[in-house]
Amino acid sequence: MAKQGKRLKAIYASFDREAIVPLQQAIAAVKANAKAKFDETIEISMNLGIDPRHADQMVRGVVGLPNGTGKTVRVGVFARGAKAEEAQAAGADVVGADELAAAVQEGKIDFDRCIATPDMMGLVGRLGKILGPRGLMPNPRLGTVTMDVKGAVTAAKAGQVEFRAEKAGIVHAGIGKASFDEAKLLENAHAFIEAIQRAKPAGAKGTYVKKVAVSSSMGPGVKVDVASLAAPAA
Repeated sequence: MAKQGKRLKAIYASFDREAIVPLQQAIAAVKANAKAKFDETIEISMNLGIDPRHADQMVRGVVGLPNGTGKTVRVGVFARGAKAEEAQAAGADVVGADELAAAVQEGKIDFDRCIATPDMMGLVGRLGKILGPRGLMPNPRLGTVTMDVKGAVTAAKAGQVEFRAEKAGIVHAGIGKASFDEAKLLENAHAFIEAIQRAKPAGAKGTYVKKVAVSSSMGPGVKVDVASLAAPAA
């Protein structure tokens, strides 16, 4: 713990924690200070001017990051017959129906994303109390209840991330690893930011994006200038 304390102290001393900097500069600073013994995840956090307790102010969706997340995602699929075979061929890690439901009920959840065909939702619905709190409940709006099993599995494996506003109106997501180059992290960040902007609810009033910060798994956050969020013209 002493070594970690010294490492963090050195990081804190390397920049002004109260400074608000452009997005590209924030990513560069976080990446430069991500020096843990593992490949740290780089995360973006956005504080939105919403109240998620109101249905017309919820922000939720999915976005495909152009450079992936750097994370291996295990995908579970509830399907039968030809669709189960399609899921397996697409690279799903766990595929099944009643037997998969039984495993979930026993607490054996060996997947990070969950996809289901529409005909399976009667079965999957009974697992809501288990899958819901873990953010794994399939949802048509997120493209995880679908007949296009191949497309859904491929998207999940390729770096698609889900986002959902928390009680305080904060959304966050991993946008890559410290081993990514800055350009790829920046491109992923812009893809996420644009998805949040597109998901702006009709009920949101006043300033939509209030605060933004970038951080790494083991490092402090760097405050981002909201005015710098727009992606540069192609």
